[in-house]
Amino acid sequence: MRKVAVLGATGLVGQRFIQILSNHPFFKISVVAASDNSAGKRYRQAVQWHLDMPIPENVFEMEVQKCEPNFDCDYVFSALPSDIAGPIEDEFVKAGYIVFSNASSHRMDENVPLIVPEVNLDHLDLIHNQTTKGKIVTNPNCSTIGLVMPLKPIFDRFGIRQVHVVTMQAISGAGYPGVASLDILDNVIPYIKNEEEKIMTESKKILGSFEQNRIEFAEFDVQAQCNRVPVQDGHMLSVFVETEQQTNVDNIIKSFEEFEPLRNLGLPTAPRKPLIYLPGERSPQPKLHRNLANGMAVSVGRLVQMSPTRFRFVALVHNTIRGAAGCAILNGEAYELLRNR
Repeated sequence: MRKVAVLGATGLVGQRFIQILSNHPFFKISVVAASDNSAGKRYRQAVQWHLDMPIPENVFEMEVQKCEPNFDCDYVFSALPSDIAGPIEDEFVKAGYIVFSNASSHRMDENVPLIVPEVNLDHLDLIHNQTTKGKIVTNPNCSTIGLVMPLKPIFDRFGIRQVHVVTMQAISGAGYPGVASLDILDNVIPYIKNEEEKIMTESKKILGSFEQNRIEFAEFDVQAQCNRVPVQDGHMLSVFVETEQQTNVDNIIKSFEEFEPLRNLGLPTAPRKPLIYLPGERSPQPKLHRNLANGMAVSVGRLVQMSPTRFRFVALVHNTIRGAAGCAILNGEAYELLRNR
């Protein structure tokens, strides 16, 4: 059993870390850490709990620590906001901790793996290029995860020439207190700072190839337009993809249904079916489908063929589970598995 710390434990993503780790077979929470304003308080006093379950008993009375690298733990899971995460995570890495970060600060660093285990687990070997005492592994932006998961089987079987994506992103993606109610109620906001850039760059790193100890980015073009919508949880993506080879709807659905790259690894957080194709004309929907496979699956629907090489579909990802804390924890499980081999 590995002892783990959660940085940013009082935020929305931090709460998801607490939820998923509370009964984890590999990891035991030994430290919860947050801002200086929360440090010294009991977790129950410091957190404004927003999940539809009680605060787990194992952290309820735990004292919140400052985000300083003096913890009794093996791994550190970071839910820190990106504007402050970089230097804090650096200090933990220099001190010898293994950090699994949800923040964007180090995602595009040349020697830092940007991992979605079902998509590019082999990129984890990039960690050996890091010369620091500790190591850092990152997971991508929440919408990027919802995009690359269905693109991976398409890319592997049929190749990809270009991708266009329009997102409809839930308000929980902005954290708490997030978007002001007067801005988002009865409204759609057609701009989310840095989101489009993250999708367009991160997806090409993730779908790139690991060659000669470096990542060769995927060469196809990715364009994104991001919108904030009045939905609590669940990012929707309308995806348009042009393949290199001619194919058809049945073959693409088959590629989704046969996509089980982690099936035999025994990772407790991994869904058996990471992609769930929903044939109904009204699927997927955040309210109905965001929690499939405990929120760890990406659901796909509305697959339409426009030409022998052009297709469109809709994807849905639970942004704070699969798109954030869940992916970081899955990265930790994969690292632990490979470390013990």
